This record gives sequence, C-alpha cells and structure tokens, in this order.
Amino acid sequence: MDTDEYIRNMSQQVLRTDASGMPLEWIDYRDAARLYYTGQVAYACGQPLYEIHGGVNARSGHRSVIEVNSIIATIGRSASHADRRNNYVPPVNNKTLFRRDANLCMYCATRFSERDLTRDHITPVSKGGLDIWSNVVAACRRCNNHKGGRTPEEARMELVAVPFIPTYAEYIYLKGRRVLADQMKFLLAHFPRSSPLHKRLSGHLTAPHSDQSV
Repeated sequence: MDTDEYIRNMSQQVLRTDASGMPLEWIDYRDAARLYYTGQVAYACGQPLYEIHGGVNARSGHRSVIEVNSIIATIGRSASHADRRNNYVPPVNNKTLFRRDANLCMYCATRFSERDLTRDHITPVSKGGLDIWSNVVAACRRCNNHKGGRTPEEARMELVAVPFIPTYAEYIYLKGRRVLADQMKFLLAHFPRSSPLHKRLSGHLTAPHSDQSV
C-alpha cells in the first residue's frame, strides 16, 4: 500500500450506531480506537477498514492490534432513539442541502459543483419565507439571480423536485464525507421507502463501481 492510499484509508469515516443499530454519527479512527479500548463496542459489521497498532506488552512481548470495521455498534441504546427516528428535524446548512438535492439546480436541473450553488428560499425571506428544509433548495447563481425576491410563480420558474425534510438517518448520510457501499446500504435500511433519497441511492447501489456515495 502506498502512502497516498494509506492516508486515504485512515481518513475514511466509521459509522457509529447504538446497540439497536440506530445510526448515531460519523467518527474517525481515533474515536473508533478509543471505543474499542474502553470496551464500548458491542459488535462490528461492514468491511474491515484498517488496523491500529498500539504498544508492546512488556510481559508477552506482543503488540496490541485493533481492527476497525466500517460500522461499529456501541453499548447502550440512545435515550432519544424514538425522537431521532420520528421527530428529528436537522439544522439546515449548505453542504447537506446541496447534497440532498444531488448538486442539481432545482430550477434548471443542471448539476454544479458546491461552490457554484446557492441556497434559494422558495418563498423569499422578504415575503415571510422561513429558512427551513421545506422552503429552501439548491440553485445555481444564474437562476437565483433571475428569480430574485420573487416566488417561482412570480418569476415563471418551476421546481424540478419538491423539497423535503431529511430524517435523522438521512441527515447522517448527507453529512458523510465518503460513504462506502456497505455504510450506504446500512443507512438506506433506515430511510423511509417513500423518500427521494431512498430511490436515488437504491439505484446507485445497483450500479457498477458503487463504492462510494453520490
């Protein structure tokens, strides 16, 4: 393994869940090693990601090794499990918003890089629109400037998709930097089947070379 590949592997995030399998957060290899060391890992699944080598035991002469998998479940069940599953409304930020909308401008249906997208309020703030998931979409600068302080109807523009509020599990996916296929499949099981993300990612998993997220 060359240096670049080693660094890339060690930068891969681990999906942490509670013992019931409820997705909780993304952690790095340091946090994963700490959970293993303190005996808080109930079980692991997914593919092996990397081995972390510790110190050498003075008596046995053996060096400790922790093998970290892509998904680890930790002891206990989240006290807010039901709330996270049914009632959680995640905060809005541009990174997760653009990823929710697959980096597409919701007016011209063209894909852009994150730096070329903006957050558009469907009902403008000046008209009482709120900064909430159901009122914001990704928009390219050209479409956003053309719409200005108008509603889509007033600007004679149509949305290509209806905005939606991500569930907690969907928000975990949206926050991931590089989601592996096994992590995506695990998270997908927690998505509502009616969710646009469920449809999009289900198709991605069946496509060739589906080793990371869209």
